[in-house]
Amino acid sequence: MEFYPSALERGVRSERALKLAIAEMYVHGVSTRKVTQVMEELCGLEVSSTQVSRASQLLDEELATWRNRPLGRFPYLFFDARYEKVRHGGAVVSCAVLIAVGVGEDGKRCVLGVSVSLSEAEVHWRTFMEGLQGRGLHGVVLIVSDDHAGLRAAREARFPDVPWQRCQFHLQRNAVHHVPRVSMRAEVSADLRTVFDSQDRAEAERRLRLVVDRNQ
Repeated sequence: MEFYPSALERGVRSERALKLAIAEMYVHGVSTRKVTQVMEELCGLEVSSTQVSRASQLLDEELATWRNRPLGRFPYLFFDARYEKVRHGGAVVSCAVLIAVGVGEDGKRCVLGVSVSLSEAEVHWRTFMEGLQGRGLHGVVLIVSDDHAGLRAAREARFPDVPWQRCQFHLQRNAVHHVPRVSMRAEVSADLRTVFDSQDRAEAERRLRLVVDRNQ
């Protein structure tokens, strides 16, 4: 399912689209006073703080609808996280944004959900996974992710019978840290990529042997 805010009508200028633009400025940290100034200078409009808050609420409603939409069968499931600075408890802190991407039976990728948590601890990953399953996620035959301890424990608890594969990107990035010289990292990364790009296991093993023999 593609996410596109219905408030922002494709190719149509509307009052609602303008309100969404106001909300987006607010979400990005632009103060209410600054939003008012921008609207006055660009559009000749006077915007009150109440109107800014209402506009941001429209965006929240769109996001809530997307985040709570029903899911279905997704054979392949990818988990990852990134860190962003957010306001929490009156201070700006670094929080983990947990992300789930599914590949459907049609072969297309789809962002299934996101969740902002204080860390990647098991409890946060497990709650996130429970939410996905509660929305109807099923039919998973393979999970791909890094080997973070919290993610691993949650995965084993919520998807105990689903095979797991370590993310190639994280594996490659971790591997180059064991290379004795920085000047060799690009070559090693390229060699690993040729192994990952093999058409089958036999070809991957053949390429791996060539790489190992060349670097012994």
